[in-house]
Amino acid sequence: MTQAVPVKDAPRIDPRAGQLPSAGQLVDTAKLIDAYYTRRPDPQVPAERVAFGTSGHRGSSFDSTFNEAHVLAITQAICLYRRQEGISGPLFIAFDTHALSRPAFESALEVLAANGVDVMISKGGEYTPTPAISQAILVHNRGRKEALADGIVITPSHNPPEDGGFKYNPPNGGPAETGITGWIEKQANALLADGLKAVKRVAFQQAQHANTTAEYDFLQTYVADLGNVIDFDAIRASGIRMGVDPLGGAGVHYWARIADHYRIDLAVVSEQVDPRFGFMTLDWDGRIRMDPSSSYAMKRLIGLKGKYDIAFACDTDHDRHGIVVPGDGLMPPNHYLAVAIDYLFRNRPGWKAEAAVGKTVVSSAMIDRVTARLGRKLDEVPVGFKWFADGLLDGSLGFGGEESAGASFLRRDGSVWATDKDGIAPALLSAEMTARTGRDPGTLYRDLTRDLGEMISDRVEAPATAEQKKKLASLSPQQVRITEMAGEPIKSVLTKAPGNNAPIGGIKVISEGGWFAARPSGTEDIYKIYAESFRGDGHLRTLLREAQTIVDTALGAETPNP
Repeated sequence: MTQAVPVKDAPRIDPRAGQLPSAGQLVDTAKLIDAYYTRRPDPQVPAERVAFGTSGHRGSSFDSTFNEAHVLAITQAICLYRRQEGISGPLFIAFDTHALSRPAFESALEVLAANGVDVMISKGGEYTPTPAISQAILVHNRGRKEALADGIVITPSHNPPEDGGFKYNPPNGGPAETGITGWIEKQANALLADGLKAVKRVAFQQAQHANTTAEYDFLQTYVADLGNVIDFDAIRASGIRMGVDPLGGAGVHYWARIADHYRIDLAVVSEQVDPRFGFMTLDWDGRIRMDPSSSYAMKRLIGLKGKYDIAFACDTDHDRHGIVVPGDGLMPPNHYLAVAIDYLFRNRPGWKAEAAVGKTVVSSAMIDRVTARLGRKLDEVPVGFKWFADGLLDGSLGFGGEESAGASFLRRDGSVWATDKDGIAPALLSAEMTARTGRDPGTLYRDLTRDLGEMISDRVEAPATAEQKKKLASLSPQQVRITEMAGEPIKSVLTKAPGNNAPIGGIKVISEGGWFAARPSGTEDIYKIYAESFRGDGHLRTLLREAQTIVDTALGAETPNP
C-alpha cells in the first residue's frame, strides 16, 4: 500500500487517522480569508516569497505564504510573460472549493482585466477541475498558430483546507515548465519587493463586467467531449453499478451530468461542498487532506465498496484519481497505473504504433515490465507532469502517469485530450475496463503479477528543513558512500532521469532486488522516500530503513522529529 508515514520515530500513524475531525480541527474560514487580505508577506523572508514547486505556488494566508499580494504579483508577472511571448488568445481561469480559491480568483481577475487580457471565466461561477482547463486550452488552440490560449488554475490540489495554490498552464495546456515558472517567480518577487507599484488593477465588479471578460461553460464542454476518450457505450451496455465520491472538490457537479449525458448507472455518494472539509476522515497524520490515494482519507468510499461493481474518487481539483474495487478496496496508485497502461495499449487501435508510455522515476517497475511486454518504448522522467505535456500534445506519448495517482492519456482516435493530470478520465476508464473485460482492475492487476512477477512498494515521508531539502535536491552519486543495499550490490545511482537526462531533484538507487528514490517535497517541509522490492515485504522494510539512513547520512544530519 502507498501510505505517507515516517519509517522511524513510532508511532507513525496518528490515532485519529480515519476518523472525522473534531470541531476544533476545522479551519475558521472567515479568519483565513481575512488573513488573505490583511497579512502582508515580507519579501525579505524567503518563506514568504513567491515559490513555484512541482505544482505552482502554494501556501496559507495564516503563514503569510499565500496572500493577496502573492496572487496580485504572480498574475501581473503572467501578464508580462504573455506580452513577452506574444500570447494573445483568451486566458481560461478556474478555481476549486478551497476557501482561499475564490478570493484568489477575484484578485487575479482584477489584474487580468486591468491588463486588457481576454479572460474566460466559468459559467455561473461553477467550480472547475484542472483537466477542464487543459481541455479548453487545447480545443481553442487546435489548428491555430496565432492568438493562442493559456490558463490559470487556482488550487492547492489535495492539500489541507487552510492552503491556497496558483498554477499557470501555457498554450501546450500542461503545467508550465521550469523555465517559465522561474521567469514568472522572479518577476513576481521583484513586484513584491517594490511594494506592488507596477501591478495594474481594477475593482472586481469592473473586472467582472469588463468587455474582456466572458463566461465559458467548462462543465458542458468537458462532459460532452469525454465520449471521445471513454467507451461509454460499453459501460452502458454492461449495466455495471458505479459510485463516485467527489470529496467536495471542483468536479462535484460534473459527475451527475456525466451520468445523465451518457445514461450510465453512476451514483454520486455526496455533492456536499464545505470549505472546511469537515466531512473528510483524517489522513495518516491527523490532518484533513483530500487525497484519493490514502485509505484514511478514502474511508467513506471504501466502506461502500460492496455496493458497487467499481467506485472511484478524485481530489479537490480533480487531477488525481482513487480506484476502489469490491474485493481489495482502494488500489495502490502504481497498481492501477500498470493495469490502465496494459488495458489502453491493447484497446486503442487508433493510437500510433510508436506511441510511448510515460512514467516518473518513482513509479513502479511493474510499468517497465508491462511496457516491455507491450513492445512499447518507456519514457522515464523526473517527478512533475510538465515532463509529459509535449509528448501527449503531439501523440508521441499515449499515456503519462505519476505514482501519486495523476495521469492522462490520448483520445480514442490518438489525438490529444488533456496535457495536465486528469482524475476524471482515468476514474471512468476503470469502469470501461470492468465493463469490457468483466474483471475489475484489482483482478486485472493480479493477472499482471501472475505473468510478470509481484512487487511491493511504499512511500514514506520525514520532516526536513529548507537547507536539508536543498542538499537532497543537489545530491551527487559520489555522496552515496555505500556499495550494497539490503544485502545486494548497488547496480546504479541516478540523479538524472533515463528518459530525458533531466535532473530528478534527488537520488535513485537501484539493486537487483529493488530500488529506492529520495527527493524533497516541492510544497511541504518534508522529504519523500519511495521504495519497491521484488523480494517481498521484509525486503521492502529493509530497503526503507537503509534508504532513510543513507539519506540522513548524505544530508549530514538527522531529520527533525515529526
